[in-house]
Amino acid sequence: MDIRKAADEDIAAIQTLFGQLRRRQPPAADVVVERLGMIERSPIDELYVLEDGGEVRAALGFRLRENIDEATRYGEVSLLVVRDGFRRSGYGRALMAFAEGLAKARGCMGTWLVSGTHRAEDAHRFYTALGYAPTGVRFIKPL
Repeated sequence: MDIRKAADEDIAAIQTLFGQLRRRQPPAADVVVERLGMIERSPIDELYVLEDGGEVRAALGFRLRENIDEATRYGEVSLLVVRDGFRRSGYGRALMAFAEGLAKARGCMGTWLVSGTHRAEDAHRFYTALGYAPTGVRFIKPL
């Protein structure tokens, strides 16, 4: 098992993972290429893949978040997806431990994530088992 920064050769696998996360058609390759390019230029966003047996089986989005009101820094898990058929194989746990290590190495006081209510049954149980606890509610207004 190897965790590394995503690269151009991972585009097809990332397409599949992104499509699976949204339960619809994977985004077009050019959309993934554009997103990878944006991430490479971003000072805060990072995309990692977990490769095992020569294939990408999971992905992790990570970024730093600084809270002005509390003068704190956290590592945010902005994306976590494990390929269908490989869940409960330890890949999610490995990526979460990797994210926590990134956060610690960068002087963060912890890690956090947002998980949609539609993922409540499996994902929320997974995050709770790792020691995460809900702390609030996110409000969104589409524009």
